[in-house]
Order: sequence, then structure tokens, then C-alpha cells
Amino acid sequence: MKTILVVDDEPNYLIIMSELLGEEGFETITTDNGRQAMEIAESADIDLVLTDMQMPGMDGFSLLKSIKSSKPNLPVIMITAYGEVEKAVRAMQNGAFNYITKPFNNDELVASIKKALEHCALAKENTRLQNEVRSRYGFDHIIGKNQAMQEIYDLIDKVAPTPSTVLIAGESGTGKELVAKALHYNSPRSKLPFLSLNCAALPETLLESELFGHERGAFTGAIAMRKGKFEAADTGTIFLDEIGEMPLSLQAKLLRVLQDKSFERVGGNKTIKVDVRIVAATNKNLKKEVEENRFREDLYYRLNVVSIVISPLRSRIDDIPLLVDHFVKKYASQAGRPDLQITPEALRLLAKLPWPGNVRELENTIERAAILCSGTKIAPADINIEAVTPADTQRQHGDEAINYALPAGKLPEVLDAIEKQMVTEALTKAGFVQTKAAQQLGITKSLLQYKMRKYKIKKP
Repeated sequence: MKTILVVDDEPNYLIIMSELLGEEGFETITTDNGRQAMEIAESADIDLVLTDMQMPGMDGFSLLKSIKSSKPNLPVIMITAYGEVEKAVRAMQNGAFNYITKPFNNDELVASIKKALEHCALAKENTRLQNEVRSRYGFDHIIGKNQAMQEIYDLIDKVAPTPSTVLIAGESGTGKELVAKALHYNSPRSKLPFLSLNCAALPETLLESELFGHERGAFTGAIAMRKGKFEAADTGTIFLDEIGEMPLSLQAKLLRVLQDKSFERVGGNKTIKVDVRIVAATNKNLKKEVEENRFREDLYYRLNVVSIVISPLRSRIDDIPLLVDHFVKKYASQAGRPDLQITPEALRLLAKLPWPGNVRELENTIERAAILCSGTKIAPADINIEAVTPADTQRQHGDEAINYALPAGKLPEVLDAIEKQMVTEALTKAGFVQTKAAQQLGITKSLLQYKMRKYKIKKP
């Protein structure tokens, strides 16, 4: 719902304009003086200003100059008397979108408002796309040739064109937001907003306001109306990361958005309709959270229309060479060291490490090594083992991460040997119960069965 600030010193005119714009589906905020209008424009979430030219104190022209100074992209339409056309033209030269002369036709006014909002939306969209393209290509592409990653690519290809809600599961650092962006940018909504919010990053009161917005005076510090993420993402996609951390009280409100596509701002009673695709992500087992009454069962099934599970890095070590190559090139370029490479010994070491922080941790490790290594090659000594390997793993295995007896051969053969060993050990520990072994490895049962066939591993 677009919000219009109407400024005029005639109270009856404000009432008439509120009714007219309300019938057209707009939300209005009214004031009878320019100075208060400027305060509202700076503090509230306004989409357009409709102001009279002649007012005591700060007139419409002065208000226009102040608005354009602080919010140059906020469209302003001037209302003028018949004899003030020359002033109105001067106002347009100073940034007004258009002017309407009194007495005006209601249809003419509404058409001008819609045109101004459309023009502003296009300008915002152009800026957003430019920023998003920079952000998007900063991540480059989702990287991986592993069988599990191929299954994810197929899912994205099938699900992206639909409006279906998607739940992405995976450990921290596996790239859940990259998958969410891939879903958005391969969908019919690709040119519309993509907004993300980490549900674990804010306390409950702030999270509710951030999601649904608030009205002025809704709580201490709410000095102006503010739209939330759902309104800002209207017609686009909203990505809710760490959805398992959302308080139960807010889960009910989110469920209503999924069911009815409507909500009220905090402190408000006006129902707001939105068309938003929801993509959620979690590093928790939501089914277990439901069983322990920490997550609503009805919300879980609403979110889990399509499920995408991202395997941890330790279960797809055959993707490590691709990821390392990508990150070495990325950070070599940033560090101004285009000749930087990684030695086979260092790559083998990286393939052996447990990576509890997954791809994000691998990237951080390569970035550090690219900055601190001597010469043009990253060697095993440049890998920060202590940062990557948990303390309990170090105590248990000593220097195994460094002195591990790697089999001889080319890198693909070495990686296959390590993966076969990991799969065999997990199956042995689980008594060849495939479900348990898959859980230990952090992969699906079907992927485990694929690896058993690949390496010809059979139950004794």
C-alpha cells in the first residue's frame, strides 16, 4: 500500500483528499503546514508528497526544495491556483514531478499520482538492480559438481518458476542464502525486490517491527510510521534466515501471511495485503522442534512445501578443489597478486580438514592465506589449522590433520580414497544402518546409497 503525504492549510481540503485517495487504495498522512510536513517526510516511510503551493510559513515551493535536498527521489506534486502556473513551472524545474491547477478533475489527479509513483518505482528498481547485480556477482555462482549439488541445481530449476514456498535446510556456512537468491533470480519475480532478514539477529519486539512495520506511537521510540520487510518486498521475495529462531508469538502472525497474504503493522488495525514469495532457511531440525513444541506444526507444513537440503562441506570433499580454485582467484585479485596459486600439498590438507563452518569457513581460510603467505604459492604452513580444526578434534587426533598418510596418486583419486574411507567408517560405526550413517555424514540416505554403489561398499 502506497503512502501519500497531503499538505494544505485548509482542513476541509485535507478531509476530502483523504477520502478520495483512500477510495483509490492509498494510505494518507495529512498536515496543515510545511514544517511539520518536512518532519514527517524525513521520519516516516512516504511514497509521494501532494502539497499546495500557497501556505503560511513554509510554502509549497520551500517545502519542495527542502524535500529534494534530503530525499531527492521522493516525488512531489504541486497543487496551484490558476494564476500560479508560472510558479508551478518553476517548481518543476526545481524537481517537482508535476503540477495540478485548481479546480482539478479527480481522475486527472489520481492519474498524475499513479504516473509519479510508477516513475519513482522504476527509478528505485533501476538502483536496486544495479546494487543487486554487484552483490550477486560478488558471490559469483553456486559452486559444486558433487551429486548432492547436482540434485540441488535440478530442484532450483524446477521450483524457481513457481510461487511455491521453499524451506532450505543446512548447517551454517553452507550457502543457504545463495540458493535463495538463485530461486529468486531464476523466477518471474527476478526484477522485483529480494529482501533478507536473519530471525536470530533481533529481539522479539524489534523482529516483529522489522517484519511487519509499525505505526507512530506503537511503542517507545516509534516516532513515525515505518513499513516492514513484507511491505517493502511486495510482489518480490523475502528470505527469512534462521526461521527456527522465530518466537512462537510471531510464528502465528507469519502463518497468517502465508495463508491470507495479509497482516497489520504493530500498533495498527488496518489490514495490509501483500503478494510475497517466502523462502525460509534453518540450521535446525524443524521436525524435532515441532515435536518439542518450540515450532508450530501448521507453520512447519506451510513452509515445507518444497524442501532443499544442503550437505555440509565435509560430505562433499570432491567440491573442495573447485571452491579453492575459485576463492584463490578471487582473493589473489583483491590482494593484487594475480600469480598466486595453491600447492597440491596444501590442497590435500584442505581436503582432510573437518570444516565445521563449511564453505564460509573455507573461504575465510583462503582469504587469510592469500593475504599472509610468502611468495606466489599457498603452502600447508599458510593454512591456519587451529582456526579450522575444533580443539576436541585436535586433542583426539593430535597432528593427524597435518601428518595424515595420504595415498599416492592424482588429486581426484586421493579425494575418492578419503571419501571412501569416511563412508566406510561411518557405516561401520552405525552397524551398517544406513539412516544413522547418513546422519553422521550429514547427507541424505539416497546420497549415501549412491556413494556405496560408487565405491562398491557392501555390508560384511
